[in-house]
Amino acid sequence: MDLNFSESEIQRYARNILLREVGGTGQAKLRAARVLIAGAGGLGSPLALYLAASGVGHITICDDDNIELSNLQRQVAHTTERLGMGKAESAAIAMRQVNPEVAVRALSIRLDGANVKDLIADHDIICDGTDNFATRFLLADACVAGRKTLVSAAVLRFEGQLSTFKPHCGPAHPCYRCLYPEPPPPGLVPSCSEAGVLGAVTGVMGTLQATEVLKEILAIGETLSGRLLVWDALAAEFRTIRLKRDPNCPACGG
Repeated sequence: MDLNFSESEIQRYARNILLREVGGTGQAKLRAARVLIAGAGGLGSPLALYLAASGVGHITICDDDNIELSNLQRQVAHTTERLGMGKAESAAIAMRQVNPEVAVRALSIRLDGANVKDLIADHDIICDGTDNFATRFLLADACVAGRKTLVSAAVLRFEGQLSTFKPHCGPAHPCYRCLYPEPPPPGLVPSCSEAGVLGAVTGVMGTLQATEVLKEILAIGETLSGRLLVWDALAAEFRTIRLKRDPNCPACGG
């Protein structure tokens, strides 16, 4: 592992390096890491900015949507001046402005069955910040098949959920389908565009998601694998739900 840092890197990451749990070796791990972010919206915006600021060396962000005025209430990587621009490219611009020393790739594409396998193959950790169940389940299944760690967050109204899924690490680690075996019927769970979401809630959950990604890269702290973190913003309350591997799981086989 390359432990040689330029003077600008030492200054930029000084507060990381001062942490005993990170140090120079941990910062080198961050620089070598490759992370894929699916979604450049309310979750993907703070997630992308904090991963770039922290020095994650190779980040790919994909989203096929363009910026609309209603996005700016929560999608903080984008600006009024970039209305109409693709979200992936706009997020990449913001990330490079925060930290030009990281390699950022923007893909204005939608994840589908034809590209998901190749997209995740070149990355160490996959981040789900998408806003629809079809893409969530597609990405989760691909991560099981590709033996990739998935850090997934979701928000609606005043509540957020977050967990890490890495069933390839053993029986104690469930996958996404162990928690949600199948997508809900259409119309059962409203989207944020239908039910609303407080913008700051996406900021909190995206930042927590970034923290879990950094922990996984650094191999520090207690993983969220096997646990679901739920935040109720109105009650100012966090709770953690224990998750178990489903022996009849259609994805990881228990």
